[in-house]
Amino acid sequence: MSQGDHSDLLARLSVWQGDITTLATDAIVNAANSSLLGGGGVDGAIHRAAGPQLRAFCATLGGCPAGEARLSPGFGLAARHVIHTVGPVWRGGAHGEATTLAACYRACFDIAHAQGLTTLAFPAISCGIFGFPFDAAATIAVRESMSALAARADLKVTLVAYDAAASQLYEQTIARFAT
Repeated sequence: MSQGDHSDLLARLSVWQGDITTLATDAIVNAANSSLLGGGGVDGAIHRAAGPQLRAFCATLGGCPAGEARLSPGFGLAARHVIHTVGPVWRGGAHGEATTLAACYRACFDIAHAQGLTTLAFPAISCGIFGFPFDAAATIAVRESMSALAARADLKVTLVAYDAAASQLYEQTIARFAT
């Protein structure tokens, strides 16, 4: 496949609206805080669904700085693994937030590649309590996903939307990359 064959890449990039904790993938991505010990939003939902073993395991990881990622087992989740990444807190956009968010996606894809994981599901990293504008975050998510898909023919990526508006925005963003 040539790097320019967008149709194959787009066939391996999907949008799904629902609860990320129910997806049976090689890994789901957790939009974590730097402690990795659970929090609100997606992070809290993943920790609750995985069970107390996830928190105990994450306590051994020593935290995670923004823009990096760490791997754990999925424990009680349908997914075999959780890739925890810490996105940037939005401070207006002039503090490297876009660069840090892109680094989150790349770090997750690097772990997936190193571990031979081929199916990944991403929430909208940094778009909850961290305040990253969803439209800008969706563009970064799709761009980084397309790059990873171009590099690995066996990879499939699901962007998980928390509501219909997010799902539609992801679809529109993907359509922009298709042209």
